[in-house]
Amino acid sequence: MQFLYNAITLGDPRQCQLPFCLWTLTLVRQLLKRKFGIELSKSGVSRLLGHLGLSPQRPIYRSYKRDPKEMKKYLDETFPGLRARARQIGATIFFVDEAAVRSDAHRGTTWGKIGQTPVVEDSGDRFSIKLISAVSPRGDMKFSCFEGRMNGESFVEFLKKLHADAGRPIIVIADNASYHTGGAVQRYVAQSQGEVTVENLPTYSPELNPDEQVWNHAKARLSQRFVATKDEFKEALLSIMRSIQRTVDLVLSFFQLPETKYAADAV
Repeated sequence: MQFLYNAITLGDPRQCQLPFCLWTLTLVRQLLKRKFGIELSKSGVSRLLGHLGLSPQRPIYRSYKRDPKEMKKYLDETFPGLRARARQIGATIFFVDEAAVRSDAHRGTTWGKIGQTPVVEDSGDRFSIKLISAVSPRGDMKFSCFEGRMNGESFVEFLKKLHADAGRPIIVIADNASYHTGGAVQRYVAQSQGEVTVENLPTYSPELNPDEQVWNHAKARLSQRFVATKDEFKEALLSIMRSIQRTVDLVLSFFQLPETKYAADAV
């Protein structure tokens, strides 16, 4: 039982030479039979795991490419330094992210007869809108739509609007897209004379960005709406984004997740 508990809580099936990354009752049965010659039914395995204090849960997916040392440096040195600078110069810290929201990103559930999967008809058309947003630990949320691919010039235009809306210096933290640190952005930052700072998150670490929750929340709400045309889709999405923008407590909650709480006090 100790072996089984450690195997499940300290690793995944691949570390036990099993061909899957998620623990299922079937894999646990295979492991017990191979390791100890013990054969249990699925219900027996389920009861055993419950006795061990384990339960089925939706996992958080993280990239195996992320660098723990880089993350530690960001959390222990980079971000505390940015927070201190923000307080020194009276700046607002913003976390920024871009996303393409699709009309077929259905995430909701619906009630139906047991054993019969409900069918929901839609138009069959596929629409997408590209947006960029920014959130601050103060509960601010700004967003803008854009066409085509985001590049350095478009990102600078968003930074200009963000700076003007803030009415004070801003420190922007974004992912490692090349245009976030390209020539256009570097020139704008230099010309701002300390009014605008752009910093990067550790590579492959989107969970550290509270702005990711804007898209999770928007897509979840959008999945519950029926849209037949691109205009209806855009109207629905912008309505949801404005609702998030007005709900300060919701934006603040994006900074209360285990992975984002480090930034909650950067006001």
